[in-house]
Amino acid sequence: MDGVVMYVHEIMGNSILKINSESSLECVVEMMLTNSRDEVVIVKDIDSSKFNGNVEGIITKSDIGKLKRNGIDFKQFIGKYMTKDIIFTSPYELIKDARDLMIKKSIGRLLVVDKDQLVGIVTTQILLNSYYLKVEETENQFSSILENLHEAVCVVNSKGIVTFWNKKSEKLYGIPQSEIVGKDINDFFTNALITRALKEKRPFENLVHEPKRNSNVVLSAIPLVYEENLIGVVSTDRDVDEITKLSAELEREKSKVELLQEQMKTIIEDKYSFGSIIGKSKAYVDAMMLAKKIAKTDASVLITGESGTGKEVFARAIHHESGRKGSFVPINCSAIPYNLLESELFGYVEGAFTGALKKGKSGKFELANGGTIFLDEIGDMPVEMQTKLLRVLQDGVINRIGSEKAIMVDVRIISATNKDLKLLMKEGKFREDLYYRLNVVHIYLPPLRERKEDIPDLVKTFVEEFSRKNAKGHIEITPEVMKILPNYRWNGNIRELRNTIERLVILSSDGKIGVNLLQDEIVNYINDNQDFEEENANDFDLQKNVANMEKNMIRNAMKKVGGNKAKAAELLNIKRSTLYYKLNQYNMQDLL
Repeated sequence: MDGVVMYVHEIMGNSILKINSESSLECVVEMMLTNSRDEVVIVKDIDSSKFNGNVEGIITKSDIGKLKRNGIDFKQFIGKYMTKDIIFTSPYELIKDARDLMIKKSIGRLLVVDKDQLVGIVTTQILLNSYYLKVEETENQFSSILENLHEAVCVVNSKGIVTFWNKKSEKLYGIPQSEIVGKDINDFFTNALITRALKEKRPFENLVHEPKRNSNVVLSAIPLVYEENLIGVVSTDRDVDEITKLSAELEREKSKVELLQEQMKTIIEDKYSFGSIIGKSKAYVDAMMLAKKIAKTDASVLITGESGTGKEVFARAIHHESGRKGSFVPINCSAIPYNLLESELFGYVEGAFTGALKKGKSGKFELANGGTIFLDEIGDMPVEMQTKLLRVLQDGVINRIGSEKAIMVDVRIISATNKDLKLLMKEGKFREDLYYRLNVVHIYLPPLRERKEDIPDLVKTFVEEFSRKNAKGHIEITPEVMKILPNYRWNGNIRELRNTIERLVILSSDGKIGVNLLQDEIVNYINDNQDFEEENANDFDLQKNVANMEKNMIRNAMKKVGGNKAKAAELLNIKRSTLYYKLNQYNMQDLL
């Protein structure tokens, strides 16, 4: 069983006959006969499963036979005649090792012990049964594999007698298994290649043969040698016509794959090109024109704007337009813990730290070599990491964690943030030298509320996208909804608009999206601001109008965050103390 990987626990017997050491030999014999067993374990306490301190010995059927031949009185206690030298093994030991131990000790059984618990027994008979079952299983697997090969397979023994003939051989040569297996191969084929390999004791590979008219076969015959003795030959025959057909089919499939690749390339280009970016407002068009202009350069780009304004979309479009052959590799600096950020960016070598992969790991900069790395939320990068990033920008080299070897990288850096980096510089949270390295070209993406004219086109695009995705067919948006959507605040910008449209499409049931499907916060916001506009339509008191506007904005912000003043202050971009002051100023005690 040298080639079989099995463990003792897979085959061991769990039922163990036990008897007290004060019992007689007569009792042992009776127990063996009753249970048809060849061994009994001698213990102090029958009810205990412990091994150490409880098991005193073992007595076998062979021992009983010897005692009988020696005329021993079977009414005597077994303690005097049991074998006290107990040999045991672990349930997690390889069967091969257990067998070798039994051979070495010249014994027919092993007790199996796990954590001082007697859990089973392994006998010679159990090993033999397992061996033959495994051999049978292996033979069946082997035969199944050979039967399902595309090649015709024939195996002969050292005398040229056919021992295996698969179905492919039947089909190729028209000879059933029942007629050829067990017969001399020479009775069916004269001067067969398999016979030559048997006589000459050498292999023949890829020889062309014509077994029948207009049929060409590629043959190979390999001698089978065991312990330097020739035990047989295996031959494989492959129909050339079949190979030709498969080759032609492969070429056709290859052409299909190439076509699909081209189509996929076109789809990707369409998806990530500037042409996929929707926007006709002047600010957005200016941003696109600038991005296109600098795309083919290696200049570092800093994209700023509120969350959800499409910074990554712009970054991908710049990479796509750049012509760089490497990959676009995005990484969110705020989403990765500081202790992992360095390994993510620069990689590490084997043994660099506890838990490191055995072969080490490439960092994002290596993956982006020849391409673009997109550092999103760069404002959240720790200052210590900023220093290491600066070196990459200056020298074009990285070092994996745990290695002093410098790795050259050709990477274009595009970074993005929704934070004020100049303010962070004043606070000592962002390096000034890094800022100017990243900000070679600055692209600002305005929020959606500043480009309301783009909203109808965005809405139309998202409706079409989610209609296809959800198999909704054509969906119409009512004029009332199209009037409302551009006038909502859209603090989450394009991302919020996109999610809103997806919800509306899913909820639509009659092919229309009406006001009834809009979230309450959208409708309430529009109503509140309409009231304000109507109320102040003929009132040109600037101070009064500003105050009313502030009150409305504060009330809407508090409503949005569920009354959380800290979050409301953050949403309004003012200090919490300022918010408390405004609430008192405008006598808004109901919100305090």
